[in-house]
Amino acid sequence: MATASDVNQLDGTDRELERILTSFDSCYVWNYGSVKQGLRDLYEKAKREQWNATTQLDWSISVDPEGEIIPQGINPLQDYAPFRKLDERERRRFRHAQISLQLSQFLHGEQGAMIVASELVGAVPWLEAKYYASTQTMDEARHVEVFDRYLRDKLEWEWPINRSLKELLDATIQDSRWDFKYLGMQILIEGLAMAAFGNLYQFAQEPLLKDLLHYVMRDESRHVAFGVISLDGYYADMSASELRDREDFIVYACELMRNRLVGDDIARAFGWNAAEVREIFLSSPISQQFRSSLFKRVVPNLKRLGLLTPRVREGFEKLDILKFEDADPALQDRELGLA
Repeated sequence: MATASDVNQLDGTDRELERILTSFDSCYVWNYGSVKQGLRDLYEKAKREQWNATTQLDWSISVDPEGEIIPQGINPLQDYAPFRKLDERERRRFRHAQISLQLSQFLHGEQGAMIVASELVGAVPWLEAKYYASTQTMDEARHVEVFDRYLRDKLEWEWPINRSLKELLDATIQDSRWDFKYLGMQILIEGLAMAAFGNLYQFAQEPLLKDLLHYVMRDESRHVAFGVISLDGYYADMSASELRDREDFIVYACELMRNRLVGDDIARAFGWNAAEVREIFLSSPISQQFRSSLFKRVVPNLKRLGLLTPRVREGFEKLDILKFEDADPALQDRELGLA
């Protein structure tokens, strides 16, 4: 029989949960000899590259959460009058806020990826894809683990999920079509994440975070490849009306992700004028370069899948990201030491 304390504990847990309704077809694959070219090799690579965050990362490294984990020279608000008025203690708090906010969004995105990967195990129509989606579910669980541990043990500050990121995760998780789950997660969210991880990895000055990011990026590179291999050729004979749904989703998702990086969360935390901060983020060369560079993997992969249609091109021209259509994701991996 449940005691009052048991009920209170359950109520507390329940307040930390959010339930959303999902509906999609799950399928058995009875032809165990079926082959989706490239997925078996990717599955073998995933098995070889499994890692244990508890033993392979040095959690004994001391981290100053208010130190220069990333150089302050890349702060787009460094010339903003309210920022210049901050004293040293407040500037240390700003540094703490900046890095904890970014890693918190990584954490929340990885939980969304874990949920989508688990859905793909049931939804995808090839056995090798079920194999790989199973390994990705484990990868994403490990990524949630490491970002959560770094935020709790080292930074001691976790932010709630950004509303735009939450909107895209919900749209991907709740859509009933399996290819939308690939598009939303493997191609768009994972592609954006890879670019964001790569940027942070190149700037980060804290050794534990650099090691953590390198392990995570190695997994994420495979996850993007999983989407590209699985969807290769899928859209070639799709009807115009069905294809239009995909075009709408791609442009919507990219607009949503690009427009979320405008400093709203930081402005609220420091009591600054949100409109002023947004204007600085939109006009800052540092911020513009970062927001644009996030798409250097997404655009060429969409082109490979035949989804860089005239309609999508028009949307990407407005976002100023069409310039990445001939970028080479494999070269980007090599530059980060992942290939």
